[in-house]
Amino acid sequence: MTKSKLYRVAHEAFMHAGQYALRHRRQRHSQFRRLWIPRIKAAVAQYGLKYSTFMGDLKKKDVKLNRKVLSELAVNDPKVFEEVVNFTKSK
Repeated sequence: MTKSKLYRVAHEAFMHAGQYALRHRRQRHSQFRRLWIPRIKAAVAQYGLKYSTFMGDLKKKDVKLNRKVLSELAVNDPKVFEEVVNFTKSK
């Protein structure tokens, strides 16, 4: 009940809230990355590839798609994702 009545306590709560917000914004990136990688891994496994070889092939072919976009393609548009996989397989 004191945070709504006392300035010092309210100010401290406000400052801590800002620190927590900054920390959690930074954590959110790694949490999403932990979501995207298994999605890509599962989608690539359907084509008989491993995640690491697929990502390595993307880098060799100079494809500029990040993990977020690849994950969205794998979930929402499998035909386009299949074309990306076939492009990386081709030599």
